[in-house]
Amino acid sequence: MTADYSGYWKMISNENFEEYLKALDVAVYIKQHESGNPDKDITQDGDHFIIKTLSTFRNYNMDFVVGQEFEEDLSGVDDRKCMTTITWDGDRLVCVQKGEIEGRGWTHWIEGDELHLVGHVSFIYSTF
Repeated sequence: MTADYSGYWKMISNENFEEYLKALDVAVYIKQHESGNPDKDITQDGDHFIIKTLSTFRNYNMDFVVGQEFEEDLSGVDDRKCMTTITWDGDRLVCVQKGEIEGRGWTHWIEGDELHLVGHVSFIYSTF
């Protein structure tokens, strides 16, 4: 049985986030991000997920089924499109985004009552 990610998750810390955003070439967002940390509101029904990233700057919704590739429209994030696949690795969600920027993706997992996220672009990693 996979982990249940459903719930509202508040960001309590991040590491190397500014470098990660620079690697995505979203310099404007860096300044706006300082006004508030994004939270996650996740609804999970088996392998179907709706992840809402909520911040004072901009909100982003992601609706997907684990294991099924889909076109992700990152308008409002970095204004790119990519082909995205999210899979299970044990209880971890692993995202691979193929497109304009190589080596892009993220991994989510739960430890205790905390949701963890590591985003990566090439060899730049950020922990949220």
